[in-house]
Amino acid sequence: MTQDINKRREAACWELLQEVKDPEIPVISMVEMGMIHRVRVDDGVAHVEVLPTFVGCPALEIMKKNITEKLVEAEGISGVQVQFVYDPPWTSDRIAVEARDKLRSFGIAPPPLDFKAGDEWKVVCPYCDSPYTQMENLFGPAACRSILYCRHCKNPFEALKPIYSGD
Repeated sequence: MTQDINKRREAACWELLQEVKDPEIPVISMVEMGMIHRVRVDDGVAHVEVLPTFVGCPALEIMKKNITEKLVEAEGISGVQVQFVYDPPWTSDRIAVEARDKLRSFGIAPPPLDFKAGDEWKVVCPYCDSPYTQMENLFGPAACRSILYCRHCKNPFEALKPIYSGD
């Protein structure tokens, strides 16, 4: 019986986590970004494992606060423990398909699917879908993004860097 209650509470937590936005990209949730690795509920305490996109991400405390504030809304949750884990590492293939469309609509080019070591990073403009883009700065406003320029529509834009597991 307790196991069934915990499973229902875990499902409720996952549903609420869909509402917790990435602090740096407010159009997608941390679940859609593939950053929520695991949710477990024991004795009314939600244990959440989060995969940061980069070691040293400056938004970790904001993520922890937002997750905690959201999950205490769940029935039967009396506490929340957020742990940042790096094994397995977050990779850009964890981003949900629907999140990729949201990124484009927000003006951020999503990383390519199935990116492998040695592949050329070809970035398509999120505004006009042109492949005629050039890297302006590998280091964008966040460690996980770069700044590019579209030679077709003449707009600067950001792109999420492809991060792969190295396998």
